Amino acid sequence: MYQKHKDEVAFLFVYISEAHPSDEWQMPSNQQEGVVFAQPKTFAERRSVASQGCQRMKLSMPTVVDEMDNKVDNLYAGWPERMFIIDVDGRVAYVGKQGPWGFKPDEVEKWLRDNVR
Repeated sequence: MYQKHKDEVAFLFVYISEAHPSDEWQMPSNQQEGVVFAQPKTFAERRSVASQGCQRMKLSMPTVVDEMDNKVDNLYAGWPERMFIIDVDGRVAYVGKQGPWGFKPDEVEKWLRDNVR
């Protein structure tokens, strides 16, 4: 979606706290895929985990990291994953449901097709 629409809209991936850290609630699928990180205790650790995740997923969109106070996550209830569209006036135009079950990129794609151009 980013590659398809990056010339029309600005994308931003916000890395928040680790969803399934090894020292809290580890998923078997994370272990099988070798994606095992402890919950970062410092901002430098969080940035490092975010960077490793972006590299592993080959994520090419701009990425920022939420501060250790989790301000962005708390404001947007983004954990474990969620998508938003902010319009040109800075208002929230689309609020996706929380993932994993509510994480529906197809809905965002449809919104972009219907509202951008």
